[in-house]
Amino acid sequence: MLNFLGSHWVLDVLDIAIVTILFYKLYMFIRSTRALTMFLGLLLIIGIGFLAGQLGLHSLNSILSGLKTAWLIGFLIVFQPELRRVLSNLGQNPLVRPFITRAETGGSVDVIVSAVFEMAETRTGALIVILGHAGLKGVIETGTPLHAELSEELLQAIFQTKSPLHDGAVVIQGDQVLAAGCILPLTQDPLLSRTLGTRHRAAIGLTEESDCEVVIVSEETGTVSLSRSGRLTRGLTRESLRNLLAAALEERGEAEAA
Repeated sequence: MLNFLGSHWVLDVLDIAIVTILFYKLYMFIRSTRALTMFLGLLLIIGIGFLAGQLGLHSLNSILSGLKTAWLIGFLIVFQPELRRVLSNLGQNPLVRPFITRAETGGSVDVIVSAVFEMAETRTGALIVILGHAGLKGVIETGTPLHAELSEELLQAIFQTKSPLHDGAVVIQGDQVLAAGCILPLTQDPLLSRTLGTRHRAAIGLTEESDCEVVIVSEETGTVSLSRSGRLTRGLTRESLRNLLAAALEERGEAEAA
């Protein structure tokens, strides 16, 4: 019995099971994205290549092997946003979090909420990123580094229409404004309402691939929204925004303690 458990047959079954699970997870991830057709195309190439190898069609098998390499390169180029989201989700795994340092942002919630609703009253568009565990260095580098102490006056000054930084996003970590005028990746979700503007789409796009929160002030309506985990909550009040941000911080704290 012990010899049977230690045989290659058990390892083969385990190998097949792992590959099956990986392919299933990959399919579930891309089934509602534009990557699905390319994934099905890859499966077709693999299937034809397998048949060609079994039938001894070496020339066809060689051509299909080259196509698989070209497909992989094209996949990496075209689907950078989806790949970033996968890698970011892996980086947010509880096993990795202890190695990531993050400043506490609890004391800055009231400052952010107060500044946001001051801008909402004057319909001043704003996009504020509150960092989670992921550092988002690539996003920060697209803006102007500030490393300034967070304050209501600073946020309002940045998003004034005459400010050269007002079109981008502000990135906050703890009680520090790390950068302003940052460019965020737009969501590729085809199911989103066409009424959503660039700010809202950028907020959703960033939170799809990161554990941060993004606060949005609509320039057209003055409506305050919050994006988290790729979901958008609109029409927030002062109290509801404060509660959502506080709950997010508390959830992170509990995850770190665990």
